[in-house]
Amino acid sequence: MKYELILYWSEEDQAFIAQLPELLGCAADGETYQEALQNLEIIMQEWIETANALGRPIPQPKGRSMFA
Repeated sequence: MKYELILYWSEEDQAFIAQLPELLGCAADGETYQEALQNLEIIMQEWIETANALGRPIPQPKGRSMFA
């Protein structure tokens, strides 16, 4: 995974939230930091597979601090 990652604790959800801002809507949660990252890996693959199936472009990673 070469996309910038945002990972934070959500009091509202009582879970860690992991997001890839460059892939619109690509996010996952988990009870632990590690679980959120593992779930995000799965969601990212599904996001890319779905984009390919629909013929949508997949953004190239732009590097760090693009969204911070």
